[in-house]
Amino acid sequence: MKTRPTGNTGNADWMGSLCPRLTSMPLKYLAVPGSHDSFSFWVDEKAPVGPDQKAIVKHLAAVFRLLAKKVMKKWSMTQNLTFKEQLEGGIRYFDLRVSSKPGEPGHEVYFIHGLFGHKVRDGLNDINTFLNAHSKEVVFLDFNHHYAMDEEHHRYLINMLKQIFGHKLCKIDVVEDITLDYLWENKYQVLVFYHHPSAEGCPVMWPGNKIPAPWANTTDTTKLIQFLETTLGERAKYGSFHVSQAILTPRVKTIVQGLVRGLRNYLVERNLPTIMTWVAAQKPGVDGVNIITSDFVELVDFADTVIRLNNLLLHDRAVT
Repeated sequence: MKTRPTGNTGNADWMGSLCPRLTSMPLKYLAVPGSHDSFSFWVDEKAPVGPDQKAIVKHLAAVFRLLAKKVMKKWSMTQNLTFKEQLEGGIRYFDLRVSSKPGEPGHEVYFIHGLFGHKVRDGLNDINTFLNAHSKEVVFLDFNHHYAMDEEHHRYLINMLKQIFGHKLCKIDVVEDITLDYLWENKYQVLVFYHHPSAEGCPVMWPGNKIPAPWANTTDTTKLIQFLETTLGERAKYGSFHVSQAILTPRVKTIVQGLVRGLRNYLVERNLPTIMTWVAAQKPGVDGVNIITSDFVELVDFADTVIRLNNLLLHDRAVT
């Protein structure tokens, strides 16, 4: 039986509830929970396979049709919670991959991870609705992959972001100067990172190099943790925010072995305890974690664990 999320709303205002000592610190030193492929709680089995997939996957989908897409769905979905549910649970960083639908007229863009998801506009409106009701909460929107998009698609998406979020969009500035106090004072609630040259020169589209998210690309938890430790040790030299991707990535062999069970049942659930042990042992601050992302953020107390790490900063004189 498929379990539904518990609908945890306990972290809906966690940023606004932080003590003044934390809200005056650079946001790059706080621990922030994020989700991987944040939009993948719904994908469309009836739409064509996305342009982010290799030719062999498209071929198999054409041959096996709906059966192939049902398998793809099990491996494309990395979240169960909607944007609203993730936000209420405390998630503040969103990993976003977008695409046009080749052959579709107009410039509409959709979320994508193997299969197409919702229209980007619908997801952004959901996020904006939450922000309107929680004026001290701040989100990171990381548009890091773009598929089948020409200049007109990019212009359409950038204008959409400006239209929906308006004055909430934080202008590009020195990362070290971005504190919650600064954001609240200016009524900023959204930092958009746009990994494409089309956004160059736009004062509210932060460049991708201001939020590196190194990717371990492994199914092995030992290798993952070694990679996370190594990349954390290198983050100080970048003068940026930083994403620790606490996720395992299936290979073709992994998918074949766990074909019917899918990502959650075959790979994520049995490895989450080891990953969460690493997360719980971290410390934010100058040389510590900043944003940490996970698959299926509701399966464990992921957001709670990350948010609680900020209490460690209250006992550290070195960060003041």
